[in-house]
Amino acid sequence: MAESAEEENIKWTTTIIISSSLKSCEIATALENRSHKVRYSASVENGSIIFSRTGVAFLLMDAKECFMSAEEIFLAKIEKFINIHQNSFLVLSAALHGLEEWKLMFRIQQRFLGSNLRILPVHNTVNAIDLMCTIAKITSKPYIDSICYRMITTKAYIIEQSPVCKTLQQINLSDSFNPN
Repeated sequence: MAESAEEENIKWTTTIIISSSLKSCEIATALENRSHKVRYSASVENGSIIFSRTGVAFLLMDAKECFMSAEEIFLAKIEKFINIHQNSFLVLSAALHGLEEWKLMFRIQQRFLGSNLRILPVHNTVNAIDLMCTIAKITSKPYIDSICYRMITTKAYIIEQSPVCKTLQQINLSDSFNPN
């Protein structure tokens, strides 16, 4: 346990590729302030942020901008983004997620049902950065290995403590039922 607590105290940093369109944006500055290595690129989709080590990509969109543009335009942008990035998230920003914003998210979900797109509703820059960094961090190599190990251990414990397994052991059927 002491080792994992020590790991948690180590500041996690990574290289982030950010669309040049976000260069003067508050979100880029905030990521730089968290000691991440930020690289700007004009060749990535406008509004995108890519955590290079994990392959997680985020497309930032403002709900107000979506309402002001034609639906086909922002849907085409999302489609292009998810066709390029396998592990993709749409970060939909709105100060308040009211009825119209939820309807927008529902339309986007309907359109991309079955795709690799996940939608993250956020309210502000801090909220967006916290979510993006958390997702990127838990999908990075040392953390994902730890999470997988914990899940396997938990699964084994649950099966071991299962009333079904205990009943089978009591009636001597434990040899025919091997949870592993």
